[in-house]
Amino acid sequence: MDKRVALVTGSSRGIGRAIALQLGKSGFSVLVNCIKNERLAHETADAICRAGGRADVFLCDVGDMNSVKEMYTYARKNFGFVDTVINNAGVSRYSLFTDETGASYDEVMNTNVRGVFNVCRAFIPDMVSNAFGRIVNISSIWGLEGASCEAIYSMSKAALLGLTKALAKELGPSGITVNAVAPGVIQTDMLASISEQTVKGLVDETPIGRVGQPQDVAEAVAFLVGRQASFITGEVLNCSGGFVIK
Repeated sequence: MDKRVALVTGSSRGIGRAIALQLGKSGFSVLVNCIKNERLAHETADAICRAGGRADVFLCDVGDMNSVKEMYTYARKNFGFVDTVINNAGVSRYSLFTDETGASYDEVMNTNVRGVFNVCRAFIPDMVSNAFGRIVNISSIWGLEGASCEAIYSMSKAALLGLTKALAKELGPSGITVNAVAPGVIQTDMLASISEQTVKGLVDETPIGRVGQPQDVAEAVAFLVGRQASFITGEVLNCSGGFVIK
């Protein structure tokens, strides 16, 4: 196969940025995607290019199918066949379920679930035609077991696990693997809004004894899209330092 090409959604910062950088380091050409943080997205792409890789940026709301189609067209024209898709873009909410509204439900589900649906619908046909593809959906440990005051977020991340397993069965005969990573407590902007005392409590509940880093998740993703994982599909890789053990 020619040079591998990956799309990483929501990759201007945090886990997505770490994944994009890791794949660039692993030899992938990378299309960096975000919805509005253009400066940070270009910083991610520039870092890949400075390290000798190839990267570009496309601003796109993954919840909008027309925008995703435009991103696919751009990727196809500028990179060729995109064989790897990392569905990382996501939003979270912390609220009592009784305080949630239809608007807050739509906000979370539109990005976390519809966004993955839209991206998969746009990029899977080329994978089927080429009889090769790698898809990794970034879920969460809260998708595995739920979280108090994060009901809608937990629901959205659990939906990705069902989609991952269903697509793994459907697309396996076409040479496409579909897996998920469920990060635990990771040092990102989402964690920055939590009190120091709460973070300490989370660390105390983590057998490894530390907060996870975006790079921990990035290396798990790189494994799943690499040659070593060619016979692994439909799996959920729990990347939580033991915070959740199933």
